[in-house]
Amino acid sequence: MKKILSLLIVVLLLASCENNKNQSVEDLLNTNDLKQIRKKKSELDSEQQEIAFQIKQLETKIKELDPQEKVPLITTFIVKEEVFKHFVELQGNVNTKQNLIIYPEYSGILTRVFVKDGQQVSKGQKLAKIDDGGLSQQVTQLQIQADLAKTTFERQERLWNQKIGSEIQYLQAKSTYESQQEAVSQLQQQIGKTIVRAPFSGTIDDVITEQGSVVTIGQSQLFRIVNLEDMYIEINVPERYISSVIQGKDVLVDFPILGKTINAKVRQAGNFINPANRTFKIKVAVPNKDKTIKPNLTAKLKINDYTNEKAILIPQSIISENAEGQQYVYTIKDKNENKASAKRVIIETGKTQGDYIEVLSGLQNGNEIIDEGARSVKDGQEVKILISE
Repeated sequence: MKKILSLLIVVLLLASCENNKNQSVEDLLNTNDLKQIRKKKSELDSEQQEIAFQIKQLETKIKELDPQEKVPLITTFIVKEEVFKHFVELQGNVNTKQNLIIYPEYSGILTRVFVKDGQQVSKGQKLAKIDDGGLSQQVTQLQIQADLAKTTFERQERLWNQKIGSEIQYLQAKSTYESQQEAVSQLQQQIGKTIVRAPFSGTIDDVITEQGSVVTIGQSQLFRIVNLEDMYIEINVPERYISSVIQGKDVLVDFPILGKTINAKVRQAGNFINPANRTFKIKVAVPNKDKTIKPNLTAKLKINDYTNEKAILIPQSIISENAEGQQYVYTIKDKNENKASAKRVIIETGKTQGDYIEVLSGLQNGNEIIDEGARSVKDGQEVKILISE
């Protein structure tokens, strides 16, 4: 009988436990039984831990069996401090102030041309002769009169020094002599204009007017003379570079037509900003020892406006942006052989040059950055690093 009674009590207890287990959380809360509520919470916490452990086991097995769920493969690189030079890229044409069309200073027939196309000439060298229209004969006659006036003046001066004759005679002789000298000088200057001379040393690029032609003062083009030594490029630079593109800055000048690149410097930077296009002018001196660079030749300029001796550079392609507009990259942490975890790092960037960008903050010298695969990983995710051979 006792055994039957004990068995009955056990059955009732088991039934009670089964009923409590099947009791809903809502029903349990309505009982206001603190002991039972705490017990239920403890049971659910245990179940949650067990479920989390089982989920982790399942994920591990899935990764082993499903290639799509395997650890992401990535490549990395170590960032190192290096010299970074930023360049402003512009385009301009070659100029020279010694590129001149020569016009006559005297009207008449171009009787002689002493040079030909491509000829090198020196400053002051005779290039052509214009018929003087009889001025040479006139200056000869005036010179005779001037010589006579000189003789008269010298005799009158000797007499005046000996207190012979009047002062007015002496002054008249002096005046006549000086006026004759002035007349001869003026006529000689006119004759001098009939000789066309080179204003500077250079090359006769073009003989425009042929010998025998009638030329007119300031209208007829005679020659084009060019000096290829003092060459420069004048370009307009946006005003935002007013403090960085200054005199003395290094410039890389590329001449696409020539297939030639030279190093130059900013010779002059303007102080006036054009209100129409918000630019200022600069001049870049162009060395031209071999004379291959010609006026009006197109040139592409790269002006070094910024230099950082200890810059950290990364490819722009690995940078992502979050919803707040912050830029970030992934570094690695907890590295063990070729396994590691991805770590998201917020960065601030500066100037760009080509495919690379300067990192101002967020990274340090020696950080290992995820390169290939950077856009397919998540923060804290396990990754596998491919080791390049």
